[in-house]
Amino acid sequence: MEKLTIKMMLLMLALGLAGCSSSDEAELEKVPDKSAQSLLVDARAALDSGLYQKAIQILSAIDSRFPFGPISHQVQLDLIYAYYKSGDAAQGIALTDRFLRLNPTHINIDYVYYMRALINIETEVNLFQDLAGIDRSDRDPTASKSAFNDLKTIVTKYPDSKYAADARKRMYAIKSRLAQYEIAVAKFYFKREAYISAVNRARYVVEYYSPSAEVEDALVMMIECYEKLGLDDLKANAKQVLVANYPDNKLIR
Repeated sequence: MEKLTIKMMLLMLALGLAGCSSSDEAELEKVPDKSAQSLLVDARAALDSGLYQKAIQILSAIDSRFPFGPISHQVQLDLIYAYYKSGDAAQGIALTDRFLRLNPTHINIDYVYYMRALINIETEVNLFQDLAGIDRSDRDPTASKSAFNDLKTIVTKYPDSKYAADARKRMYAIKSRLAQYEIAVAKFYFKREAYISAVNRARYVVEYYSPSAEVEDALVMMIECYEKLGLDDLKANAKQVLVANYPDNKLIR
């Protein structure tokens, strides 16, 4: 019954998404021959109405017809946002990469880094796996690493940016995601008795992803690996760190 329920939910979601896509596509029409500013007003109206495909169509037309106009940069910034909202990660990343390459000193460069981070974060979200309750900690974290680096750029290079506070919060969440991946890989190695590889992964979490909730699991993994390897001094050191930071851990009771 539970599996049937999940399948029904997925089917309803797919039908709902198809309906939204059809309604959005119905709004698409030939972009009229108007001034860049007038078209930008139309594109903003489409964005405000949630008609992202229509906004993309208009903004792309402006970008093509007026590539060197006074509003060309703003058009590209709006287009990045439209790609993000429409879920077109490939186009969004490509445009942010191009913008950063061609306009490294633009006044809104922090926004571009922020949007690229959000797009990469979005690629990590898989609604279907979440609904099915599938653990995703062992998935390739490349997108998360890219997002983390962009958010770090905002925090370090543009600390006064209006996106800096949110960037810090998102960095913490991503740090946990990356740490979970390392722990998953460490467990994989441990099960196969590759204790040195496992302990290296766990130690990496302790060194580079503190503070995060996964540090406790990493220390436990290090202790277990050192015990298997017969490295009593290193085991004692790791246990001492565990006692100091996580006194309620069941391993030291």
